Amino acid sequence: MTFTQMLAAAWQTNNSLLCVGLDPDPAKFPPHLQMRDDAIFEFCADIVDATADLVCCFKPQIAYFAAHRAEDQLEALIERIHKNHPGIPVILDAKRGDIGSTAEQYAVEAFERYKADAVTVNPYMGRDSVDPYLAYRDKGVILLCRTSNPGGSDLQFLDVGGEKLYERVARLAASEWNSSGQISLVVGATFPAEIARVREIVGDLPLLVPGIGAQGGDIEATVKAGRIANATGLMINSSRAILYAGKDERYTVAARKVAQQTRDAINLYR
Repeated sequence: MTFTQMLAAAWQTNNSLLCVGLDPDPAKFPPHLQMRDDAIFEFCADIVDATADLVCCFKPQIAYFAAHRAEDQLEALIERIHKNHPGIPVILDAKRGDIGSTAEQYAVEAFERYKADAVTVNPYMGRDSVDPYLAYRDKGVILLCRTSNPGGSDLQFLDVGGEKLYERVARLAASEWNSSGQISLVVGATFPAEIARVREIVGDLPLLVPGIGAQGGDIEATVKAGRIANATGLMINSSRAILYAGKDERYTVAARKVAQQTRDAINLYR
């Protein structure tokens, strides 16, 4: 099953557009995990098990693992998700972007080492930096388009022949770059007008939308701007607000509660 097919099935099966981002910060873990060598794996695995029936995908952020020399725990985590929750796709949030020969190695890393179902990619080095990921025909390739950070406007709003740069990326992603149907786009919840503009350009292409929760994006505006005709089309990510909802040994209960509240809040506007 391809990433796109897995995602479509998860939207329906779990009645959810929620993506839970796995950004493990050991300094924020409950005290009973603080000194464990496998704390990152255990924390994330517990969050996954507590929320898997409420989400359409999980998104581990590779930097949070690599910074603590926990790449082996990331491998084990993705393997566990696939084994215990086989219908839920895993997006490796790596934002890779490099020349073709190097991109080939990053694609091996994402899809063969970590066995992710999709990966985030920076497209601003052009088509040849994206192609190596597209060679894995069952995988998803999620291109940065209109990012949620304020500084994204420095470059993404530049005029390129009568349209903004992020609009050009959206247009390429929805047309000549997407011959295999693998591409999705990242568009931040902090800019609902741009979500609507990207949706206008790309039709039903899936959108990964970070920026709700701790970053303050508006759920209603996000859903109304980005949903498609069948009330799907979005992977709306929340990380810190769910991961760190609880501070003690009942942290998974708190995480599930916030995840369910977020899923239900999203569904109000579908």
